[in-house]
Amino acid sequence: MILYCAANLIWASKIKGQADALGVPCRPARNLEMLEARLVDSPVRALIIDLEAEHAMALLDRLRAGAKSDAERAIRMVAFGPHVAVDRLREAKAAGADAVMARGAFNAQLTSLLTALSVPKTDAPAIVDAMED
Repeated sequence: MILYCAANLIWASKIKGQADALGVPCRPARNLEMLEARLVDSPVRALIIDLEAEHAMALLDRLRAGAKSDAERAIRMVAFGPHVAVDRLREAKAAGADAVMARGAFNAQLTSLLTALSVPKTDAPAIVDAMED
């Protein structure tokens, strides 16, 4: 299962629509309560975080600084945001995001990202930071 936190319906629809087209289970986690519920009811492999979302950094912090198990620590996180928000992208990386990307790069790589994130980390190709479009 891949979780996503999107700032608006456009990004949520893109992520969910592409995941559905690939047959990759994908559900929203818009806040900490939703994240906690998803962690209990599903084996989560990854979290995609739109850095413009209200709870973006809280979700990232919960899974890195507040991880409660090895399974939670193994959840991969990809954060994306505007290419001009360099400080926010760097903050997400410093907080433990596995990869950070400008929105343009995220959009261009969405299919390959979802495919890579849907398999166990040991079997997945590396996800590379892409902070410029």
